[in-house]
Amino acid sequence: MIAATVDPTSHLFWLASRSLGIVALLLTSASVGFGLALSTRISKRPGMAARFKVLHEAVALVSLGAIAGHGLLLLGDSFLHPTVAEITVPFAMHVNPIWTGLGVIAGWLALAFSLSFYVRKWIGVALWRKLHRWTALVFVLGFAHAIGSGSDTRSTWLIAMLALAAAPAALLGSLRLAGLGTTTRPTRARTAPPVA
Repeated sequence: MIAATVDPTSHLFWLASRSLGIVALLLTSASVGFGLALSTRISKRPGMAARFKVLHEAVALVSLGAIAGHGLLLLGDSFLHPTVAEITVPFAMHVNPIWTGLGVIAGWLALAFSLSFYVRKWIGVALWRKLHRWTALVFVLGFAHAIGSGSDTRSTWLIAMLALAAAPAALLGSLRLAGLGTTTRPTRARTAPPVA
């Protein structure tokens, strides 16, 4: 019988944080996918828009919890030993500051964009829509953070999972940018100014 030489609990916080980070990224991908699906023809089927809206909002809120847990669990890691500032201030982390900083920015932007939904009536729908379009930045920064930091960033299983998670949102986003498969909003008829 071979005795374990490493206490598996010594990396518990790191493993839990990394796992929750991957869950957060998968949830963010799903939320972005549901949000983009709202602008496609598929959402025009009876009842689909309402379902996508509920899923988009619920998954976004759960992803915020996963993002917060991902950062907070690092505080218990005996190897990394980050401070609260290092997990909340972009580029302050003493290990992988660039990649970690991108993740911190993604987390703060995810919080701001998700919560902006609840203040639409005060900031106006037009401004909210402009802000919400920047959600893709959260998606990209989150993936950059996942790929650039961590101990398993070159693992085939992680790369495959990230590719599978990114594919639907990337496809829907590309279709939206190209104007394919999207719904068009009716435009108001403009009347010509009176001729004197």
